[in-house]
Amino acid sequence: MKDRVMTQAAATPSSAHENASHRVMRHANALSGQLRALGATLFPPSAAKSLRSFTSGEVARVVGVSDGYLRQLSLDGLGPSPTIGAGGRRSYTLAQINALRDYLAEARPREALQFKPGRRPGDKLQIVTVANFKGGSAKTTTALYLSQYLALHGHRVLAIDLDPQASLSAMFGYQPEFDIPENATLYGAIRYDDERVPMADVVRPTYFDGVSLVPGNLELMEFEHHTPRAMIDRNMRGHELFFRRVAGAIEQVADAFDVVVIDCPPQLGYLTMGALNAATAMLVTIHPQMVDVASMSQFLLMTSDLMSVIEAAGGRLDYDFLRFVVTRHDPNDVPEAQIVALLRNLFGGDVLKATAWKSTAIANAGLTKQSLYELDRGSVGRAAYDRALESVDAVNAEISGLIQEVWGR
Repeated sequence: MKDRVMTQAAATPSSAHENASHRVMRHANALSGQLRALGATLFPPSAAKSLRSFTSGEVARVVGVSDGYLRQLSLDGLGPSPTIGAGGRRSYTLAQINALRDYLAEARPREALQFKPGRRPGDKLQIVTVANFKGGSAKTTTALYLSQYLALHGHRVLAIDLDPQASLSAMFGYQPEFDIPENATLYGAIRYDDERVPMADVVRPTYFDGVSLVPGNLELMEFEHHTPRAMIDRNMRGHELFFRRVAGAIEQVADAFDVVVIDCPPQLGYLTMGALNAATAMLVTIHPQMVDVASMSQFLLMTSDLMSVIEAAGGRLDYDFLRFVVTRHDPNDVPEAQIVALLRNLFGGDVLKATAWKSTAIANAGLTKQSLYELDRGSVGRAAYDRALESVDAVNAEISGLIQEVWGR
């Protein structure tokens, strides 16, 4: 693949005779450089993201014990040792929260599933695709918050960024054009030539303990370009079909994870078809505006046609659950409330009961490539933070409950 970042020309001012591709590349380089500088400013000194510590109250809530119980454990020297701050306030890193889960599961075996709710032998890996070809429906935000919520609650999560725009990768601290080298996206594990690599080679750790990432960048478009040629190449006959390749790659690392969350691109291309075939569950994000609902109607019709093609070619699409996730919802907006009611009337229980509310807290967190789980409660206003977090947690708890049902819990 050609180098995506050209050397900045010495003479940068545009002119009437400048080649259009050079002008676009010049602007891309300028923006990328600014974003990289911003990243270095936001996350010094290594320009790498790190996760804050969590208060004992937050830890008690996600683990499912009382704050007083945690305090007693600390006083007795049991479990991981929290950091003791001013006024005796205790805080835990996410790695310590997971160590605490291990301790509690061993110390209280009858409640082990509460503390360690991940897969057991015989449980099916859950592969959840987040899809919609309408931009702005909050696919990436939904995938990000679901991945982090599941990790906070004791699951081993693999987040896969299938969008060439790579917004999910950016939220996890990777700038696509600088931090992701060639052959380091999912494309590297599903490509058709001898450069194909094992899936484990493209899985990266993140600062968010419990979440691993397969990052994305523009390289993913190579799969869209090469697949039609591979389909008519006689030498490819008998090889793994394109729509099975995503599932095949995930299978290589299945034992290391409880849940895989796939952020699909805003298009119904070959990558999305591969994700649909690999999935055990599907989340369709929908912003409750009429233009978005109309777009989703087309999305569902086209998705149905694609699923039929996959099934006719021998694929199997047997989802454990399919749910519509209402996103960026203003519960005080009457027209939006009417659209949500319409969706519930049409799709019944396939619409999640909880909705993700529109929130300045979420938007402000996103400006610094962070989620609410990463921010201190007071950094965006306590009331706005609490309302937004309650909404997000309700959505993710409902999805988590569906996963637990699949596992027979």
